[in-house]
Amino acid sequence: MNAAVGPEAAMGAGAPLLAQWRAKPLLPLMIGASAAVALVAALLLWNRGPDYGVLYSNLSDRDGGAIIASLQQMNIPYKFSEGGGALLVAANKVPEARLRLAAQGLPKGGSVGFELMDNQKFGTSQFAEQVNYQRALEGELARSINAIAAVDSARVHLAMPKPSLFVRDQKKPSASVVLTLHQGRSIDDSQISAIVHLVSSSVPELSAKSITVIDQAGNLLSAANAGMRGLDLSQVKYAQEIEQGYIRRIEAILLPIVGANNVHAQVAAEVDFSVVENTDEKYRPNQEPGSAAIRSQQVSESSQPGNALPGGVPGALSNQPPVNPVAPIFAPAANAQPGGVSVNPGNTRKDGTTNYELDRTIRHVQQGAGGIKRLSVAVVVNYRSSPGAAGKVVAQALTAAELEQIRNLVKETMGFSAERGDSLNVVNSPFASEAVVASPELPIWRQPDNIALAKTGGQYLLLGLLGLYLWLAVLRPLLRKHLQPVQGALASALPGLVSASPDQADGMAAQAQAQAQAQAESRVRDELRHQENVKYLHEVAAKDPHTVAMLMKHWMEEKNG
Repeated sequence: MNAAVGPEAAMGAGAPLLAQWRAKPLLPLMIGASAAVALVAALLLWNRGPDYGVLYSNLSDRDGGAIIASLQQMNIPYKFSEGGGALLVAANKVPEARLRLAAQGLPKGGSVGFELMDNQKFGTSQFAEQVNYQRALEGELARSINAIAAVDSARVHLAMPKPSLFVRDQKKPSASVVLTLHQGRSIDDSQISAIVHLVSSSVPELSAKSITVIDQAGNLLSAANAGMRGLDLSQVKYAQEIEQGYIRRIEAILLPIVGANNVHAQVAAEVDFSVVENTDEKYRPNQEPGSAAIRSQQVSESSQPGNALPGGVPGALSNQPPVNPVAPIFAPAANAQPGGVSVNPGNTRKDGTTNYELDRTIRHVQQGAGGIKRLSVAVVVNYRSSPGAAGKVVAQALTAAELEQIRNLVKETMGFSAERGDSLNVVNSPFASEAVVASPELPIWRQPDNIALAKTGGQYLLLGLLGLYLWLAVLRPLLRKHLQPVQGALASALPGLVSASPDQADGMAAQAQAQAQAQAESRVRDELRHQENVKYLHEVAAKDPHTVAMLMKHWMEEKNG
């Protein structure tokens, strides 16, 4: 009885932990698989380097060399991107590296701004100061142009002549701008015009016509504005908006009459963008006498009394001394004197000047830009569709009254003016329709949607068959193979342990334990090899399912044969 109890106690409390694991053959397999997965994950994490982030991109050779030298001094690992266009460092080191490089003044960039004037030395010549100012101005303009989204980099060259004291010798400055655009980007005319006005507004006395803009391919971009006969982009856009507005109005007024898609209109507008100022000053004479207003009046009157000098025929009678004055009772004649001598009368003069106010009309007329000089309108109206015999649709031309009605509506809509020289042409013509070719209906098995659905279902079906094959042909026999030796060993060792002595039982137990341990190690190795094979099969099935299907088909043919 003691012998029967002893082995059971040895298998229970006294048996080591490994003997308990042998009683459960799946537990070591699960622990080993978990340990293997953890080990593989640890190795992958250890071999994988740190995540790299972009420190700087599109660096010049000089800045790149200086930055690499500084990173080596700071012991910060770095690498280049695949295309070599970016410098990468550890993602957690990017902010620190940028701040430390900025403290060293890196990257310096291809252009310098007005910070160049901060390091001016005492005693710098006027020529050097002018050159530094020009370089700083070019750098600031390049930085401003680089802020445009489509521009990758820009260079600005300014030609600033030396000022002269003589007006005839003075020359105007000019500028050239070289743009390097991002790959796949383009720049429109409005942005080019903005760059031209930016440069011209930043340099004194620089005209927009003296600025040349080119791209990295050598294409002249500033010529786009010069080829529009002096028109601004806003003026061209304004003319197009006027034309589109008239088109919408004409089509909207005719749509209820002729129906949708039965009318098309085109408008050509000649817009006058010139600004005209007229100042007229007109004078007219006073037509109504006595109604004129006097502006000023001046009267001058002068008189000279008569003298008593002798007059008449020279001779003895006239050559007499003056007589004594007497007070006559009667006034003598005006031209007679006593003794028959005539006396000259007095001179009297009276002048008058009168200035009248004249009527004056001053008219100041300023005509703004954007007036319409002439409109040319063309309208095409489709034939009217009406039901015919046998249920067919027949196209009929519009009547003369209907066309006249449409013409009058268009005239009122466009504001037709014969004095302005407007022209209108309304045409009634059938619209050409494209013949619709009915494509033959594809069978169900050739339709693209069904083909895609069949491919997707076939992939899932193949994966399911592969999983079923692995379970029936690999996993289930392997589990049976692992479970049967353990159960057989326990069944064969249990009678010997019960009938043997304690020493023999210990030896037999140790032998059975060593045998079971060897079998367990062999099973772990087989399981790891099996897992690797299963993983390889999954990878092959995912990469090339067609080959796996052909292989399974070959195996099934061999098995059936």
